Amino acid sequence: MIYLETDRLIVRDYVEEDFLSYYRLKSDEKTMYYLQDIKMDSEESARIDFEKVLADSKEEKRRFYFFHVESKDKHEPVGSAGYTVTEFTPVGQLVHAGYFSFPTFWNSGYITEAFAGIIEFAFAENNVYRIATGCLKENLPSERVMQKCGLIKEAEHLNSEWHDGNMKTRVEYRLLKEEWLNKQF
Repeated sequence: MIYLETDRLIVRDYVEEDFLSYYRLKSDEKTMYYLQDIKMDSEESARIDFEKVLADSKEEKRRFYFFHVESKDKHEPVGSAGYTVTEFTPVGQLVHAGYFSFPTFWNSGYITEAFAGIIEFAFAENNVYRIATGCLKENLPSERVMQKCGLIKEAEHLNSEWHDGNMKTRVEYRLLKEEWLNKQF
């Protein structure tokens, strides 16, 4: 089981007891506004998804490293953050990252703190070579998390995604292991 700590947070693999908070998080309208493709519409669909998350965490060649994020002081669920392995290469894993939290924790720095800890784990302990992520350009808080965690903007795709009745621009960020290592010294 993967278990990480930051100054204010515990970031760890999901366990069976996390199901209700997982379902609440992934079905919350505000939380999932920019993540409609992974939003859960029923407890039954959330249960199926959650069982896959638990099963994958036990696989030898694991692909999903999305973690339960909770506050250290109250053990209150904050959100979820992590990455999915998109390719295994001779130089390391290529991953696509993401994060989301309950609205009560927005603008608290928790997701930036969690994501920074996950980046360190990915590069220092989990043989990740490249982290990629992105968001709609209008989602400034999400883009700010990427910037604060040292990711580098690679692209801006003008009107490339249909969302909420409009075409919207998407920004893409990346961080390579060597770039992360250079920032550590």
